[in-house]
Amino acid sequence: MAPSDILSRTLHDSADPPLRPLPPPVADLLLSLNAPPRLAAHLRAVHDVAGQLVEWVVHRCPGLALDREAVLFGAATHDIGKTVHIAELSGPGSSHEEAGRELLLAHGFVPERARFAGTHAAWSDPDITLEDLLVSAADKVWKNKRVPDLEDLIISRLVRATGSPRWDEYLALEGLLEDIGNGADGRFAFQASFPVHA
Repeated sequence: MAPSDILSRTLHDSADPPLRPLPPPVADLLLSLNAPPRLAAHLRAVHDVAGQLVEWVVHRCPGLALDREAVLFGAATHDIGKTVHIAELSGPGSSHEEAGRELLLAHGFVPERARFAGTHAAWSDPDITLEDLLVSAADKVWKNKRVPDLEDLIISRLVRATGSPRWDEYLALEGLLEDIGNGADGRFAFQASFPVHA
């Protein structure tokens, strides 16, 4: 099977649990970059979880100004710099963050969208937005990893938006993240079914 066929399968094959497709401009970019199939699978998994998080926030806080499309784009591209730093697909490293931002800018994406390639691992920045926090959370909870400091920041934003007691927002988010975490094995299996190198 040709490398582009494997990547195309990664972008379009069904999964269990089902994963929504990446936005067409992102899928097209991954194809043009001949991205590693494992990376495309990871981006689909995180993008799907981000979609679940956004839908939940919009339902819970209908009056909250939230850029849904920015969150979905950020999740779909957060690790795109790993097309340049492929070793970071299976090992540690943060070189992909700035490389991803630069790659997105070079391909005509606006800075407000390209930023997620760098902010997905830097949620302690004082200028971080709820959109950035949701992308960061999706990048953790897709594999059922919990990061209390990150979750606390999200809870604080929800408390401000809803006016509800902190404990109520904590319990609500906890329930959501547990539900999403239950699908981690299926997302892992989908990602692992595609090679790092095509």
